[in-house]
This record gives sequence, structure tokens and C-alpha cells, in this order.
Amino acid sequence: MTGDRLSDSALLPLAYRECRQIAATHGRTYFLATRLLSAERRPAVHALYAFARMVDDVVDRADRPAGAPDRVPAAELDLIERDLRAALESPVGRTASPQPRALVLAAVTHTIHRYGIAAQHFWTFLDSMRMDAPGTPAFRNRYATMAQLGAYMRGSAAAIGLQLLPVLGTIVPVREAEPAAAALGEAFQLTNFLRDVAEDLDRDRVYLPADALAAFGVDEELLFECRRTGRTDPRVRRALAHLIAVNRDLYRRAEPGIDLLEPRVRPAIRTAATLYADILRHIERSDYAVFGHRAVVPHHHRLRIAATEFTTATLRSRRTR
Repeated sequence: MTGDRLSDSALLPLAYRECRQIAATHGRTYFLATRLLSAERRPAVHALYAFARMVDDVVDRADRPAGAPDRVPAAELDLIERDLRAALESPVGRTASPQPRALVLAAVTHTIHRYGIAAQHFWTFLDSMRMDAPGTPAFRNRYATMAQLGAYMRGSAAAIGLQLLPVLGTIVPVREAEPAAAALGEAFQLTNFLRDVAEDLDRDRVYLPADALAAFGVDEELLFECRRTGRTDPRVRRALAHLIAVNRDLYRRAEPGIDLLEPRVRPAIRTAATLYADILRHIERSDYAVFGHRAVVPHHHRLRIAATEFTTATLRSRRTR
């Protein structure tokens, strides 16, 4: 170890601690769910989350208003991909910088090698993130159809589920569990879009597909008017109710896949799925007031769901002994 460079043996504990902190700060629901995982699996999940967050931050910075420091998101995303490819090809024993981005890359590289995660899932993810980045050839901030949105979510969400699958472990060949894992990733993503409609409009983004909105008489102008007034027009309310039903169908398709995971990880994934699906219930309870406030599952409810899943799993384990 020389200067500000660290060997792998010194770097990895620091790298995984950095990823844990990122997950604890930015991914409260996921972080709570990971507490139900075994100790050896948690660092890998934190590393995958931290990598996705790091990339997402590049895209978010590109949305800063005029006057903010210039960013070239395409170049940053290309650099992240280049560095990850190089790290995956590097021999064990290399040295690396203890800077935050290098730490995240070190942790995710170690996780990919340790669990045999297909690198293609990361390139697919980065391709979708380029669709989010202004100035890139792939940039898109409107989606005409659910099929178009689905193509985006295959990289932005389904790929995340496929990255996680080897870490969680399965009782069947991994490929058999992949469709459900992809569906759960897309379910989480669509829930985010429904919850964050107002925030996305502020960034000049409309992720809800135009054809689904138009079926209820909703156009872009109406969405921006709802954002301006903070009130949800009845036509928008009906469109949101329809999209929530579509979202719940994704959760239903994903649910059987949880039983294909190793028994010890099922409570954590059920907890994450239950808590995220509960966001939809909170949107409904607010009468679809997504333009006035952000639907959040209360902390005490998150804890109760996690405790219930842990207790249920413990009782099942005892019955099968």
C-alpha cells in the first residue's frame, strides 16, 4: 500500500462500509429489508444498491437548472462502464483509490465475482440510464406506450432484480427464477413512477405512458396543471387507479418467485415487496393526491411488517425441523 492507494485486503472492508452507508442513507425501505438477510449477504446487496445509486446520481446531476456546474452525463456513464469493465478484468491484488466512486466499484466488482453475477445485467442497466441522461443519443423523457416504458424498465429495474438473484440464492436453477425477479424489479420501478409523478414533472419527465393516460382523457397539459394547483383532476385520478391495478398485477406475477428463493432470504424480499406495494395503498388513501405530497409508508408500519415477516419465517422454520 502506497500513498493514497490501498490493496484489496485493506480496501474491501472500507468499500463495503461505504456501500452500507449509502444504502442506509438513501434506500430506507431496502435497507430495512436487508436487515432480515444473513450477515454474509447484506454487504453484497448494499454494494449493488450503492452502484445503482451512484449511476442514478450522475443522471440526477444532469437535471440541475441552468447555472449549475456543467455535467456531461454521457461521458460520466461511459467512464463508469469503462472502469467497471476494467475492474472485472483486473487480477486480484490490484491497488485502488479510497475515493467514494472507487470504493463502490471495488465492492460491486468483488460482489460480481463472488456470486457469479452476469456482467450483462450491468451493461443493460447502464444503457437504460443513458435513456435518462440529457444529451445522450438514447435520451427519452416521455413514453408513448407501456411497451416503450417496459423497454426502459428492463434495464432500469428488471436488471436490478437479476443482479440480486445470485446473491439471494435459489432452490431452482437461477434461470427459472429470473422472470419473477424481473417482474418484481419492474413492480418496484412502476411504484416509484406513481409516487413521484410531481417530482418527475419538475424535472420535465413523464414516465407514465401517454396511451394509458389518454384512455382516461389525460394529457401532458393536464398533468402540469395538476402539479401547479396541487390538486388531482378526476380524470387523472382514474388514470392513476388504472396504473395502480397494472402495478399490482406485476406484484402478483412476482410473488410466486419469492418461494423459489432460498428460505432464509424470503422474509427480506417479502418485506420489501409488501412495503413497496403499501405505497400504492397510501396513494389510494390520499385520494391520489400525488401532486400535493409524496406517499410514504410510516416508519412504525415498516418496522411492524419486518417484524411480522421475521416471526412468520421463524415459526415456519420450527415447524419444518
